[in-house]
Order: sequence, then structure tokens, then C-alpha cells
Amino acid sequence: MNRLFEVAIVTTTLAFAGQAALAADMPVRRPLPQETVKAPPPPLFNWSGFYVGLHGGYGWGRSQFDAPVDGTGTFNANGWLLGGLAGVNYQVGQTVFGLEADINWTDMNGSAACGLATCETDVPWLGTVRGRLGYAMDRFLPYLTGGVAFGKVEANVPGIGSASDTRVGWTAGVGAEYAFTDRMSWKTEYLYVDLGSFDCAACGAPTPDVSFKSHIVRTGLNVRF
Repeated sequence: MNRLFEVAIVTTTLAFAGQAALAADMPVRRPLPQETVKAPPPPLFNWSGFYVGLHGGYGWGRSQFDAPVDGTGTFNANGWLLGGLAGVNYQVGQTVFGLEADINWTDMNGSAACGLATCETDVPWLGTVRGRLGYAMDRFLPYLTGGVAFGKVEANVPGIGSASDTRVGWTAGVGAEYAFTDRMSWKTEYLYVDLGSFDCAACGAPTPDVSFKSHIVRTGLNVRF
């Protein structure tokens, strides 16, 4: 009986030793590295919303008296401008639709000899109401713009007479805007403005038509809400 017990103990010991040796020979399974969690990309900037702004620039253009006292006068009418604006954008995909209105103080003026007289034109203020169509590239927005222009045109022939008229015409141009924060952006644009012409009955006989057209470049800061 003791002999059988000893054989059982030896057999059990050898079995455990064999399993331990087999386990030692098996390759150690290393834990798989955890997958790196990638942060989602930041959302693209959205241009939708209301905004206001200030801008300044320069205008260079031409004024024409087509039948002044003696002869015809066409001359440059240039000057600086400073103004404010308000607008709204609505973005669909990368397309941005907008509406913007602005008003500007200007010192655009000019004069030239026209025959025996001097013809003078002054534009003390100018405004526009325009649509905008842009293509958003994240925080950069190039756009086309166009609409109605309006402003006061003053015509004068010293020693003869003067007149003024609030003119309504048209404007078109291009621009680009960059949002350097979520609420503030910097804009630069070019506009062509045509205010048409009006009769200046006081400027001499025959009555001249006075016209004004201008190219405007301006830049400024917008704040979004």
C-alpha cells in the first residue's frame, strides 16, 4: 500500500514538472499597444451672422461737365474716404451669401479749366447697398459684390453758379476678408462707382450735364455677432 502511494506521488510530481517546463518554453504574449486616440479635426470657420465695421480708403475718378459756359471739361476728382458699415452673411457649404450697407465721408473733389471758366466737382458723402457672393476657404473669404450706390455730387462754376444733387447709381467690385479671431476680421475691397449725371442749370448756358464716376479701394475691420 505504501508502495502504491509513493508511485502516485512521483507520477503527480513528474506531471506538474512537465507542464511547468512546457509553459516555460511557450512564447510570452505581450499586451497589444493601445491605439492612439486621434482628436477630431477642428470645425471649419462659419461666416454666418451679423457684423459691423469701420473702414478707410481712397477714391480716384473722373467728373465731366459736358457743356459748360465755354467748352467741355473733364477732370480728375480724387480723395480719401472714411466710413462705417453693417451686414449679414449666410453660409451654405462653402458658399457665402451676404448683404452689406455702408456710408462714407469723402473729400473726393477736382477742378479744371473748361473754356474761359473753371469747373469744380465735390462729393462730400457716398454710400452703397450691395449683395455679396463669396467662397469660404475656412477663415479666408474672397467675394464678388455689387448693388446700388448713392451720394451727393456738388457742381460749381465760380462766378457763374452752382448746384448739387443726391445721385443714385450703381457699383460693382471684388474683395477678400480674413477672420483672424472668431469675432473679428480684416477686409480689403475694390469698388467701381457710377453716380450718373444731372443737369446743372445754374452752371451756365447751355445747361451742362455733370457726371461722376470713381474707383475706390478701401480696407477695414469688421466685428461679428
